[in-house]
Order: sequence, then C-alpha cells, then structure tokens
Amino acid sequence: MPQANAILAAVDAVFDDEVAFLERLVAIPSLRGAERLAQDLVRAAMIERGFEIAEVPIDPALIGDPALVPRRGHAGHPAFSPMVVPCEGMVNLVGRRRPAAGRPADRVGRSLALNAHVDVVPTGPVRLWSSPPFVPRRDGDWLYGRGAGDMKAGMAAILFAISALDRAGVALAGELQVHSVVEEESTGNGAAAVIAAGYRADAVLIPEPTDERLVRANSGVIKFAVTTTGVPAHPREIGAGVSAIDAAVRLIARLRDLAGAWAAERDAHPDFADVANPAALTIGTLSGGEWLASVPGECRFEGRIGFYPGDDARARMAEFEAFVARVAVEDDVLARAPPPVVTWVGVTQAGYRLAPDGAAEAMLAKAHASARAAGAALGAYVMPAYLDAALYANHAGIPALVYGPISERIHAPDERVSLASLKRVTATIALFAAGWCG
Repeated sequence: MPQANAILAAVDAVFDDEVAFLERLVAIPSLRGAERLAQDLVRAAMIERGFEIAEVPIDPALIGDPALVPRRGHAGHPAFSPMVVPCEGMVNLVGRRRPAAGRPADRVGRSLALNAHVDVVPTGPVRLWSSPPFVPRRDGDWLYGRGAGDMKAGMAAILFAISALDRAGVALAGELQVHSVVEEESTGNGAAAVIAAGYRADAVLIPEPTDERLVRANSGVIKFAVTTTGVPAHPREIGAGVSAIDAAVRLIARLRDLAGAWAAERDAHPDFADVANPAALTIGTLSGGEWLASVPGECRFEGRIGFYPGDDARARMAEFEAFVARVAVEDDVLARAPPPVVTWVGVTQAGYRLAPDGAAEAMLAKAHASARAAGAALGAYVMPAYLDAALYANHAGIPALVYGPISERIHAPDERVSLASLKRVTATIALFAAGWCG
C-alpha cells in the first residue's frame, strides 16, 4: 500500500489526542439509559471529521412483544431482542462520509461501516476498584476505567484512524460509515435499530477488545429472568412453607446441569473444541424475600446462557423453558410451590461464523501485518459471548470482522486497556479502511 508509511506516521502524530479523547469518553458514566453525553461527544467528533449525522432511535414497535418471543417469534423486526426497560431517549448515531462526487464508476470503492458501542456495564462495588471507575487513570502502558476496554478504546480507534487518514491525505473511494450504538451490553437493539433503518455496507469492522485477534465465531446468547414463587409462612410453621429463595437456588443448580449438557455438544462444533465453557451460564442478579423472619414468597434471578452458531435461538429458548418446567415437577421442593415463570429480558440472538478466506479478512490480515514492524500474522479465535457482529452477519448479510485492542478485566473492577495495543489497532483500522475502500 503506497500510503502505508504516511498513514502510520499520522497515527503516531494524533495518538496523544486519541488518548486524551479516550479519557474524556471513559469519564462519562454511560450506563444503560444514560448514554446521551457519550453520544454527544462522539457526535461532535464525527462532525469535526466531516460526517453527516443521522439519529436512529430504538423504535418500540419494531421490538415486538417479549411475551410472544419463545413461541411465535418477534412481532417486529427479527434483529431485535426483548427489552423490558423504556427505550425513550436512547439514541444511536450513524455518521456517513461519501467519496467525492464525480468519480468514474470504475473508481468507486467498497463501502465500510465501523461500529462501536458507548454503553457500559455497572461498576460493581466501587471499593473493589483501585481508583474511581469513571476517573480514567494511566499507569505505564495501561489506561484504567469502566469501559476503557469494552469498548470506548474501540470508538477512539475508529475516530482517530479517520483522523490519521485525513492527516495522511488519503481520500477514500468508498463510503465510510460510523455506527455509534447503545444497548450492546443488554439487548443488541442499538445495532438492530441501525440495521432495521436500512444502513448497509460491504463490510463492517467492530473493534471490541479481542487482544488483536479476529473473532472467527461467536456464541448465540439468550438472556432470561426466572421468578420462583414460594409458600410464605411464619417461623413457627416453617415446615408448611416453601422458600422461594431455596427454590431459586435449587433451580440454579439444575440450570448448571443444562449448561453442562449444552457444553457437551461442542463435539459437533469443532471450532468450539478448545473453548472451556461454550454455554457460559451466568447468574448475574438474584433478589427475593419480603421479611427476614418470614419464609419468602418470591425470588427472581437473571442470567444468560450460550449456544452454538447455526442453532435457532427460539428453539434454544423453548428448550430452556421446557427444562425449567420439568425441574419444577421433578424437584421435591419446587413441586410443592407454584411453577417458576421464565421471561426474556435481553439478547435472544443466534451466533455466527465468519466464512474463512473472505476478501475483508484478507485485507484485515494485510493491514494487521503492515501495522507491526515484525509483520505478524493475524490470529483468530472463538468468542463465547454476544457480539453485535452477529446481527450484521445474520440479519443484514454483511461480512462482520471483530478485531480490537488488548484489554484486561472487562466487566470487572480495574478494567484496563493497553495503549500500545490501541495505537497498533488504530493503525490497523486506518490501513484496512484505505485498502478496503480504495
């Protein structure tokens, strides 16, 4: 690529500004429903880089009725998942930069979408952090803060890869889009809204924290809530009661058996052979009871479980529901109480596999090597988690590349991203865009 040296030099030149921008973005606590200030910062950065901006809200009419999902499918667009919180005020941004007018037809390049999400997960107990989670802190090569790796560094890499291209005088021959989305951590409905609005490109690159490797495949995911109802009682009549909390704990133990059975299916999925926990059941929240001296009448827990690319999400949801219903009959404690109720509260989407040897992957491999003095080969691995890439691949037919910086402790205290890795990824994205779009 004749402009490669100029692009790499430009990445170096803008990198201090990139880190400063990342610090500003990390300092915004863009938790679910509070992403507006982060989107305002991204919007200003896109306008500064010459993008036309469109707001894409999440339309409740397209989500459908979550109660219908397991049995009759979505009432709305199939890219959406159930959403049990209000979506008013949540906004996604799509920036578009078209090539200069008047190009001959044979000089129009391929289009590229760059996607990143600005929402972050809760901090957890702040006392477990070595410094406040929304006060970015540098320590050597690392930048600490909630969202630093997942995935505000990816957003910074996108924006400053574009800055580097502009500084190097590279005018892309294809349209460039930036999709700044919300809801990735909960439902995927931010990217779903962009897809439902009709935005398309010849490839999409998502710089999630992947340790500078390409994601070859990712798991499908369903997110659930289960409510157990007990038989309340006074301590003097405890034998007549059934604790909803005890029922929940017993059911969770049995759900681990289900996860084990699904994990054992890896034999039919060779690309998951080395994944330690492909089903990855997590129980993320649990709350229940009404009074410390009463047998509790209700308990609710929430979690997620994964499955394999190619599996139908609704079939897995039905299997999950049937398992819970069977346990409710078989278990001695649960059988004495009303049956548990399953609801769907987030992502209910299939996984995807990236077809090997695609043109976009080949271009990314070339860019990855060019951004490193040693010309290292591009590695790949399987991600047993939800990624917005699945929506682009499954619902828009767009080759989706997930590739981003080295990060540690994401979703945990002291989340951090490697700044040296961020610079390499920024260079890779800039080189990829130049090569892909022409």
